[in-house]
Amino acid sequence: MGKLVVVGVDGSSSCRAAVETAAREAGRRGARLRVVHAFSRPARPRYAQVDPAPLAELTAEAAEHARDLAPDVEVTDEVVTGGAVEVLGAESRSADLVVVGARGVGGFVGMLLGSTAVSLAAHARCPVLVVRGEPAEAGPVVLGVDGSPVGEAAVEFAFAEAALRKAEILAVHAWQPDYVPPGTGVETAERLLAQALAGFAERYPDVVVRQEVLSGEVRETLVEASRNAQLMVVGARGRGGFAGLLLGSVSQAVLHHAHCPVTVVRGDA
Repeated sequence: MGKLVVVGVDGSSSCRAAVETAAREAGRRGARLRVVHAFSRPARPRYAQVDPAPLAELTAEAAEHARDLAPDVEVTDEVVTGGAVEVLGAESRSADLVVVGARGVGGFVGMLLGSTAVSLAAHARCPVLVVRGEPAEAGPVVLGVDGSPVGEAAVEFAFAEAALRKAEILAVHAWQPDYVPPGTGVETAERLLAQALAGFAERYPDVVVRQEVLSGEVRETLVEASRNAQLMVVGARGRGGFAGLLLGSVSQAVLHHAHCPVTVVRGDA
C-alpha cells in the first residue's frame, strides 16, 4: 500500500494546524494522507438518530484544505464509527505517522492537552505527532536522549525526520549530578549521549548533529530546549518507567508543556 500519514480531525481549534502539519509530513515522505473523523454514537437510544452528514462535510473540508496545501499528495477522508483513541489506534497499525491536535472539542478549559493525544501517544503502533502552538519551519529537531533501549526508535525517527526537513538535530541529555554515584562526572553523561547516537551519523551523513548535556531536571530541561525548535522527539518511556506504564512522566510533561510540536515514538511501535 505504500507510505501513509493519518490525521485525526474533530472540528476543534487545533484541528486545522494538525491537517496542515499532516499535509506537509505526507508531502515530505511521498506518502498518502488519510483524514479521519471518529464518530461515537450516543449510548442513550433517544439520541441514536444523530445525523452524520455534518461530520462528513467537516472531514471532506479538512481533506480539501490538505489538497490545497499539498496538491501532489493523494488525500482520502472518512468518518469512522468509534471512539477517537480506538479509531486512530487502529489506523496507526497501517500508518507511518499519526498526527493530532493538542486539544479536542471535548477538552476542559483548564487542560493543557486533550486526553485523546495523551492516550493515543501511549497506545499507537506508530509515531504520534501532537501539534502544539504554531509549527515552525526553522530551528532544530530536538531529540531527548536517555540512553534506554526503547529510546533507540526515537533516535532513528529523529534522524529520518531531520533529513526530510533538512534540519539539524539538537540531541539533549539531562544530567542530574545530585542523583548519580559519587565521583561520577559529566563525562559519563557525555559518553552515554554519544553512544546513543553512534551509527546514525553514518546513515544520515547530511544531518548536522549538536550534542548537549544539560544539568537540570529532565522535564524542565527538555521543555526549555523546545523553545526554538521546529519539532521535539521523545521516546514513550524512559529508564524509570514501570512495566505497565505505556507513557512515561517525561513524555507526558513534554506533551503538555513543550513550545513546539512533539512526536512520541514507542520502542515497540
